[in-house]
Amino acid sequence: MTVQHYIGIMSGTSLDGADAVLTRMDGSRWHSAAAHAFVPYSDGLKHELLALQDSGGNELHRSRMLAQTLSRIYAEVVRKLLSEQNLAPHDITAIGCHGQTVRHAPEHGYSIQLADLPLLAGLTGIFTVGDFRSRDLAAGGQGAPLVPAFHHTLFHHPEETRVVLNIGGISNISVLPPSAPAFGFDTGPGNMLMDAWMRHVWQLPYDKNGKKAAQGKVLPELLAELLDHPYFRQPHPKSTGRELFSLGWLSGHLNGGENPHDVLRTLAEYTAQSIYDAVAQAAPQVRHIYVCGGGINNGILMNRLQEMFAAQRVSLHSSSELHLDPQWVEAAAFAWLAACWVNRIPGNPHHATGADKAVILGAGHYA
Repeated sequence: MTVQHYIGIMSGTSLDGADAVLTRMDGSRWHSAAAHAFVPYSDGLKHELLALQDSGGNELHRSRMLAQTLSRIYAEVVRKLLSEQNLAPHDITAIGCHGQTVRHAPEHGYSIQLADLPLLAGLTGIFTVGDFRSRDLAAGGQGAPLVPAFHHTLFHHPEETRVVLNIGGISNISVLPPSAPAFGFDTGPGNMLMDAWMRHVWQLPYDKNGKKAAQGKVLPELLAELLDHPYFRQPHPKSTGRELFSLGWLSGHLNGGENPHDVLRTLAEYTAQSIYDAVAQAAPQVRHIYVCGGGINNGILMNRLQEMFAAQRVSLHSSSELHLDPQWVEAAAFAWLAACWVNRIPGNPHHATGADKAVILGAGHYA
């Protein structure tokens, strides 16, 4: 087979914008990630998306209008990527578009990712695959995480267990044993609560390099309360989102007199501790963890993770050491899932999601 180009588009729970990654594959066999483009969300769009996380008036209309707005942004990031790489739409076999999650409720059998996929296909002139989670949910799975099969394809080692840690709005891990199926699950909040606190207190989108958290100290009682969340006692497969770990939920654990820097520092510790506990439980034999996602840029979070794991002789690495930039990994995964759809290959890691069988993920839309 000849090498084909696919584009993956990801916009995660951090609500910062749309990432697109150009990949090269032979069938579903990975060759390389060639380029990346990013288009940020406006503050107004972030506000509208956050407002849709909770029940409110005129939800159906608002969601469909936002899906159109998002798809125009997705088309913009595709055009940007094509222009920078001197490619035309006919050079791309397919787009894999995750969409923007606004509700994740596997206990009710659904997960909503906003995207107008026919519109995106029409705007780009490229066959588009999306709605990746629904088929796994229909097979009894959580619809998440979807990336362990992709991580296994790229990062598996025949002689050692590896863990891939993605720190986005939510943190998730993929455990890649040398001779058993990959599995994974959401460990809990990643950047999401820290970002929400930053917006609430300082009207800033995130804590750049963890500098504000570094000015605070951990509040032990608050940390213990947060770690007592029942989600952490659930067995995997499991997945979560803003429905459980919201600013409103956090506010219920505050008395109002805390130093805001101390709260932020405690939230960084919360993310680090919940990740550490999850890895220790799911992969006690691991010696190498490969990190991707925006959280890799939070200095205080990464320092705490390194300190915690170093005590167990576990080392942390960037996914770039395995030849994929940490900011590109998630979008690249949806390019790979689009290639799986085109080649009629099941892509759900059903050992991770809890689905009763392997299925082909997504729905395709012609330009």
